Amino acid sequence: MELQFRHATRDDVPTIVAMLADDSLGSRREPVKDPLPVAYERTFAVIAADPNHQLVVVEAAGEIVGTLQLSFLPYLTYGGGWRAQIEAVRVSSQSRGSGLGAKLVMWAIERARERGCHLVQLTTDKQRPDAIRFYEQQGFRSSHEGMKLHLEDRQIR
Repeated sequence: MELQFRHATRDDVPTIVAMLADDSLGSRREPVKDPLPVAYERTFAVIAADPNHQLVVVEAAGEIVGTLQLSFLPYLTYGGGWRAQIEAVRVSSQSRGSGLGAKLVMWAIERARERGCHLVQLTTDKQRPDAIRFYEQQGFRSSHEGMKLHLEDRQIR
């Protein structure tokens, strides 16, 4: 299967949101409507305008089969270095188990190397044991306890 990795376009947002919603956790937080809530379009515009954030899709045979967001973050730790944050990794349901997820994550790691990052980090929900095993197979280790504070429960508009 020949894969094409590229930056997402505004027209890709509905497909990306559908992939984000295509599991038990995502279906509770991503409203898949037509048209999509305007917040998705606003957020996409911010991501697309910032060179330190990349919303990426991977295509096979002209169809989007995976996505992730890759962000580059400057830190004073590690001597003032950069790190990469991988988020929102999704593979379409028909492509799961094909090795595509590993290729997608390895692609992101290579972009981090090219940018001179000293570290790649990600979070995954504790309710996704298969995802945790997948990331461990890619070489990630659970070295920190991640914590989140939801500032408000809100509906996406």
